[in-house]
Amino acid sequence: MIKGKKVFILGMARSGFEAAKILAKDNEVLVTDMNEQDINQVQILEELGVKIVICKNPINLLDNSFDIMIKNPGIKYDHPTVLKAKDLGIKVINEVELAYKYMNKNVNIIGVTGSNGKTTTVTLIYNIMKEAGLPVHLGGNIGTPLCNFVKDIKENDYLVMEISDHQLCDMYSFKTNVSVLTNIYEVHTDFHDSHEKYVQTKKKIFNNHTKKDIAIINFDNKEAVDISKDINSTKYYFSKNSKQNVYLKDNAIYYHDEKVIDCNDIKLKGMHNYENIMAAISAVKVYNVEDEVICKVLRSFGGVEHRIEYVDTIDGVDYYNDSKATNCESTKIALKSFNQSTLLILGGLDRGHSFDDLTTCMNNVTYVACYGETKSRIKEYCDRIGIDCGVFDNLNKATMACYEKAQQGDVVLLSPACASWDQYKKFEDRGDEFKQLVKSLKEV
Repeated sequence: MIKGKKVFILGMARSGFEAAKILAKDNEVLVTDMNEQDINQVQILEELGVKIVICKNPINLLDNSFDIMIKNPGIKYDHPTVLKAKDLGIKVINEVELAYKYMNKNVNIIGVTGSNGKTTTVTLIYNIMKEAGLPVHLGGNIGTPLCNFVKDIKENDYLVMEISDHQLCDMYSFKTNVSVLTNIYEVHTDFHDSHEKYVQTKKKIFNNHTKKDIAIINFDNKEAVDISKDINSTKYYFSKNSKQNVYLKDNAIYYHDEKVIDCNDIKLKGMHNYENIMAAISAVKVYNVEDEVICKVLRSFGGVEHRIEYVDTIDGVDYYNDSKATNCESTKIALKSFNQSTLLILGGLDRGHSFDDLTTCMNNVTYVACYGETKSRIKEYCDRIGIDCGVFDNLNKATMACYEKAQQGDVVLLSPACASWDQYKKFEDRGDEFKQLVKSLKEV
């Protein structure tokens, strides 16, 4: 708990808002952001005595009178205001680290990170533990800031947390009892400036572990195995290729050589989802959840919104929303999920990343509709590999082009391989617009 401090919150959004609320009672709090904020949230904070300043140069507001800075996870560590705080000796943390200071220390925390599969894995863990009747809470990068409900978490409760690399940057005391590392791929180098920095940031999911704590690691992912070689945790592995603690064999998933479930009985399909399921089984087995409960959830769980989410079928054409695919690795996973002719919608924020990684998975792609900042580079890439490509200003026009070209039996897949921030505030907005477009097309 923090009391009697002067706190500088850099970046409001959901995490800054919740951080300010929890701090306001016992501290002097300043929130700053470059953009105008929701008027209702502003009013709530001002009534709590929080000062809010909207400005382009927050560095001018920071001086050595502040004791601590709460940084929004989306703000880079080399932001001038963050650097100034460190020069002044002001501790810089994020909302998760702050919430941890308010948490009962006898809470069982399961933290999940990785380049891909985080959200599906945490949702599975949460649903299985809930089905088992355990007092479980879900939060973190999945959408609900921990500060929002930390005071509702009681002693011996369970907390399942999706933790992004952006959040791991500014976490120090936070400790899990079980840490899951789904995989590591070359993503987010624009934020971390190098792949090595990104990898070392992911390793922080094992911070403060002792031999009593559990690390669950994808045995098939070399970088995940390599970075965890020297951690203090007790390590459990899952694999689709070899016999580990949890493994895939003969189209079934096994835990310690005992069959848990046949893959034909699992509603979620795709090898990437089987990996997520194995990670989730590994985590819940730490707390002795029975196979019967696990199987019940796996037979009914249909996936997470915006992750290869089935939207609808129009004239025999299936539409899928994979807006969460903000990098090539995620789009590759989506493309591997379909065997039929696919019309692919690509595009978004230009981070300078290459699209060449997609080539090995483009065999079934008959048409690409590209839009956004990356549209010219995507067009050049498609021309180079000989795939028909249309260039459009926005998602609406790209979707319409696919609708007009698609034939019965085809798949239209939004899996952009780019972040959404050139035209949307978040990938959820992009996915919601795509689903609305499909709905409108069906009504027509």
